[in-house]
Amino acid sequence: MTTDDSDRPDRQDDRAEQGVSLRAGGTRLTVRPDQGARLSSLLIDGTELLRQGERFGSFVMAPWCGRTREGRFRNGGISHQLPVDEGQRHAMHGTVRGRPWRTLRADERSAVFSRAIGAGEQGDPWPYAGTVTQRVELAEDGSGLTLTLGVETAEVSFPAQAGWHPWFLRHLTPGAPGAELAFSAGWQEERGDDHLPTGRRVTPLPGPWDDCFGMPEGVDVTLTWPGQLELKVASRSEWVVIYDEVAEALCVEPQSGPPNGLNTTPHLVTPIEPLEISTVWTWRRLP
Repeated sequence: MTTDDSDRPDRQDDRAEQGVSLRAGGTRLTVRPDQGARLSSLLIDGTELLRQGERFGSFVMAPWCGRTREGRFRNGGISHQLPVDEGQRHAMHGTVRGRPWRTLRADERSAVFSRAIGAGEQGDPWPYAGTVTQRVELAEDGSGLTLTLGVETAEVSFPAQAGWHPWFLRHLTPGAPGAELAFSAGWQEERGDDHLPTGRRVTPLPGPWDDCFGMPEGVDVTLTWPGQLELKVASRSEWVVIYDEVAEALCVEPQSGPPNGLNTTPHLVTPIEPLEISTVWTWRRLP
């Protein structure tokens, strides 16, 4: 695979439409730079783990995660209004998930993608110029995947968040048992009627969930498809949103802060301090 097609726009466009394919051991991963650098397929020994479709797979959330209250946030004394999609109350999931990214580098089992954001980018409502970068790397033996996100500013400091929204299939094969979730959280963010944290931390409640949990020692969630596969999602970040309210899939979303975090727990991206977050997925076949 070519390491840089930036001087060949025709080849870069063709590859974007087909996706960038990474392979290691029995694992094949497909990334779609034309669709927000979304992981569109994760095949382990021929078994698909991710829900299919342009809205699904695993997409990047940046420069905010989940919901931002009514699309409003402040940077110091400056107030900003982000667009709210029709039928929604809040601004959702950032600005990069549906936009084309650039493939900076790709080899057999790793790739790096980038997307300019903000001021000067046509159609991007984020008010500050910057760059989001995603590195994707399969373990050498195909037993795991490391994802790393960076958010940098072009000049002006701004608050930001970053994370991932993977849609894992509830059933890997027809008729097989559904996925089971296991985790231990330090707390659960109490969810208000508007689906945003109230600011109060409570003892974790039983599901189903569309909720944010705090894990002070880092995100550590296990999905088990009985008799088939075990997958662990880990991150040094302490925040994870878990969503399991639909029959087809469930989501385990490591992120750098809770929903509405631009307003409640902002991470300030400065010219000398970018925002960086990583997650590691590891898996093993079950007897």
